[in-house]
Amino acid sequence: MADMAGTDTKADTAVVAEWREIRAAHARTMCELDRELNPYGLGASDFEVLDVLVEVSGGMRVQELADRVCLSQSALSRLVARLEKNGLLNRGMCPEDRRGVSVCATDAGRAVHREVLPLQRAVLERMISQPVR
Repeated sequence: MADMAGTDTKADTAVVAEWREIRAAHARTMCELDRELNPYGLGASDFEVLDVLVEVSGGMRVQELADRVCLSQSALSRLVARLEKNGLLNRGMCPEDRRGVSVCATDAGRAVHREVLPLQRAVLERMISQPVR
């Protein structure tokens, strides 16, 4: 934070610099994932949604999924609609709460996930092992 005179302390400057580097590393990684996954018709967020859904059996409420993938409700709704249109997931009413919406990966979604999983993990490994700039 700032001291009484409104200037940043050295500790504040270091924290802000570290935060900016984390954000830059995340942005670089997301861009690299988008580039590598594009030939498969996926982006980084598309894969992340499939990855989470493949981990669970029987589907997941959209709100719970939004919390896991760090997307806004509206961004996730658009992404889910696109993945559903492409046959990679199904959405329907939650069996335990008819007001909620549940989503699950289809067989096609699981197949695409299996195909690109090694690529996605290799990108993560490569990007995480890069020295900090």
